[in-house]
Amino acid sequence: QVQLVESGGGLVQAGGSLRLSCATSGRTFSSYAMGWFRQAPGKEREFVAAISWSAGRTYYTDSVKGRFTISRDNARNTVYLQMNSLKPEDTAVYYCAARSGGNWFSRYDYEYWGQGTQVTVSS
Repeated sequence: QVQLVESGGGLVQAGGSLRLSCATSGRTFSSYAMGWFRQAPGKEREFVAAISWSAGRTYYTDSVKGRFTISRDNARNTVYLQMNSLKPEDTAVYYCAARSGGNWFSRYDYEYWGQGTQVTVSS
């Protein structure tokens, strides 16, 4: 079992930055690939970014490339999402998730989820 707890969300103006953190506990964090997803009101949960267990590979959805950066610190059992140049369309609840295999981009292949943290970007 892996427990995930997100933090760092909040209200920010367009063009601003936020850094989300996801602290994990339970099974060995370094054996899991980690991802960030988001869900806006009335929309499905969508993939944002993912990182391999070694941090050697990262993936991003097109709409955040060049603005968001995913990273991880295996010594601290924590994954981060640095979000710069935020836009109102980035407003959503952001979730971190852990997977041991499967499709990087599919929420159905992530086994463990946090409770989410709200990010609101005002125009």
